Formats: sequence, structure tokens, C-alpha cells
Amino acid sequence: MDLYRNALFLHVAAGAIALASFWTAALLKKGSPRHRRVGQVFLLAMVVVLLSGIPLARALIERGQPVTALFLGFLLLLTGQSSWNAWRAVRDRREPARFYGPLFWIFAMLCGVGGAGIVALGLESGAVILQAFGGVGLVAAWGSLRSWQRWRRGRAPSNWWLREHYGAILGNGVATHIAFLSIGLRNALPFIDPQWRMQAAWLLPLAFAVVASIYLNRRYGRGARNPPNASSAARTGRPDSVAALSADSAG
Repeated sequence: MDLYRNALFLHVAAGAIALASFWTAALLKKGSPRHRRVGQVFLLAMVVVLLSGIPLARALIERGQPVTALFLGFLLLLTGQSSWNAWRAVRDRREPARFYGPLFWIFAMLCGVGGAGIVALGLESGAVILQAFGGVGLVAAWGSLRSWQRWRRGRAPSNWWLREHYGAILGNGVATHIAFLSIGLRNALPFIDPQWRMQAAWLLPLAFAVVASIYLNRRYGRGARNPPNASSAARTGRPDSVAALSADSAG
């Protein structure tokens, strides 16, 4: 097997593991040991998806499909940002200054610039999918900026990290479901126009993520605001006793 076939096999296998672990973690009690272990499996599978996607993008360029390769690269970037934020939000929940570090800003900048470029490609070609997912990159960059501003001004809730975590996991869930539906709908609904099947496979997971995000924000995203004397301590990454108690209760 050549590099492309090996990468494709790893990509598909890791995607299947990610899809299974996504729903397993979703159904388990949040914060439980099993939830954390399955979540770790999910993120490790996403790392394999990312690494195996690089040679696939290169193969598309070699086959004379630069636009598709650029789009795949952009999707890998979005997935990379989501994976990083999902992991670091939990790891740095008591040290938000570490979360909002250099890689946070590098990912935010690349998503914004890349999203603008993909939107431009979509407008030029009339491709709705490119326009929609380019817009996701712009929203992701704007959301990163707004998240940082809320923390910097002491307006972030005590469970800020939880909102960052499940938002990032939803982003990765979109990627895994798109991959699954792109194959599943083609086999299950061969009588439907291929163009409509493709649109549904790409846009339905995105719509689901928006609805799920609204629901989760209403249920979990309205934690108590950090008290004023905690905001300055949080910016330095050294929470005082009051901020520490807030973080402990949220965890």
C-alpha cells in the first residue's frame, strides 16, 4: 500500500472511532471518569484524523484539484483548533491565562484569514458549501476574540472553560458526522440527486451543531460571573481563593 492508501485507511478508521466515542461520551455522565476516558479516546482519534488528512490534501493537489485541497486543509485547520481548545479548556480551567496563549491566537488568526479566503472562493464559484464553512471560520475567529475579551474584562462566567470545551467538541462532531454522512447517504439514498445528497451531508451536521450549541448554552453556559477581585488574578493565571473556589465548584 502506498502513502495515500495508508493515510486514507487511517483517516477512515480514526474517523469511525471518533464518531463512536463522540456519542459514547455524549451519553455518559458529564465529568465522570468514563466520560473523561472516552473523551480522551475521541481527541486522540481526531489527532490521527488530522495527521492522516495532510497527505490526502497533498494528493488532491497532485491530482489537479487545488480548490478541493485548500478546502480540506481549511477543514483540518478548523478541526485542529477545536481539538486544541477542547483539550486546553479543561486542562487550563484554573489558569485561563494559559488557555489564551500563543496557540490560541495563532489558530484564531488562521481560521479568520482562511475563512475569508474560502468564502471568496465560494462566492466566485457559487459553491454554497464553501461559503457556509468559510463563514464558520470567520465566526470561530470572532468567537475567540469575544471569549478573550469577556475574560479580560472580568465578564467571563466561572464555568467559562465548560462552554469552550463543549463548543469545541461540537465543532469536531460536525467534522465526523460530515464524513459519515458523505458515505452513508450515498449508499442509503442512491435515488436522491447527488448534489442534494452532498449538500445535506455537509449542511445538516452544521445546522445540528448550531441547535445543540444553543441548547447547551442555555443549560450550562450561564454560570455565575467571576467577582471583580477574581478577574485581575485570573488574568495573571494565579487565581485567589475566591476564584479558585468558583473553578472548583464548576469542575
